[in-house]
Amino acid sequence: MTSEANQQMGRKLRVLLAEPRGFCAGVERAIEIVERALDLYGAPVYVRHEIVHNARVVETLKAKGAKFVEEVDEVPEGAVAIFSAHGVAQVVENDAENRGLDVIDATCPLVSKVHKEGRRYASRGYGVVLIGHPGHPEVEGTIGQIPAPVHLISCVEDVNTFEPEDPDKLAYVTQTTLSVDDTRDIISALTERFPNIVGPDVRDICYATQNRQTAVRQLASMVDLVLVVGARNSSNSKRLVEIAALEGVPAYLVEDADAVDMSWLENVSAVGITAGASAPEELVRELLARLGTTYTIEQEFMSGVQENVQFKLPEKVLNPENLSRAS
Repeated sequence: MTSEANQQMGRKLRVLLAEPRGFCAGVERAIEIVERALDLYGAPVYVRHEIVHNARVVETLKAKGAKFVEEVDEVPEGAVAIFSAHGVAQVVENDAENRGLDVIDATCPLVSKVHKEGRRYASRGYGVVLIGHPGHPEVEGTIGQIPAPVHLISCVEDVNTFEPEDPDKLAYVTQTTLSVDDTRDIISALTERFPNIVGPDVRDICYATQNRQTAVRQLASMVDLVLVVGARNSSNSKRLVEIAALEGVPAYLVEDADAVDMSWLENVSAVGITAGASAPEELVRELLARLGTTYTIEQEFMSGVQENVQFKLPEKVLNPENLSRAS
């Protein structure tokens, strides 16, 4: 142990844990689907893309017998294939069907709801705007689920340059992992420029994203430093870091306890910890243990929204006879 670490040992560090943090109902459902599929049908089961954006989750499921692939053409014909929580394009569903795969869809129900809304608008002749981040798996899946051109808008500047075919018949949907706060300015800009545009109620935006962003904003007002546990490719985790920083507090995204630079905590008396919607609680516990090797931790829990949302599991993991391979 370095002399600096020796000096720190015994110094009290107040640690405030955000509430809510970590897994949302859609992530819990997706993981349970893979675990149940392995129990019911045996290994391997094949998962297209990361089931959720977290390396620990993926590695844990790999150890249990899940195989992760980029595209369905990597899955042996007739095998069990699972679509990730982010959803997939219609062409992916078609490819899986053509290969005779037994598909179990782990798409988050909130994402599926956006797909249905987009298809409904398109069927009524509306030009469809999707508010979201380019390249995100959910965005790619949503665009591929709507049988009409979809215009991706990711910022207010995009609104200013957008030239729709019929400005009086437009509708918008949003990426679920954006919050009301994330989309407010874009929706306002769309409404100002296209007064007849229609869209879903803001309550349709993912509850978990909004709750975690509200919590981290409150957390940032109570601490000197914020650590967000989450993956580098997790958009909701990165947004939590951005929000804390906007509140004027240093904030860092850490994939696990080893990613923490202890120099960040110099002159810090209170640190806030939260976790993205796909980060397991065990990573938070490991982070606390790492801090505890240098400091005497005084742990507190922030009061916040208690989430009790649960989504129904697919019939194929509730009733095995619904999977053709099991018949």
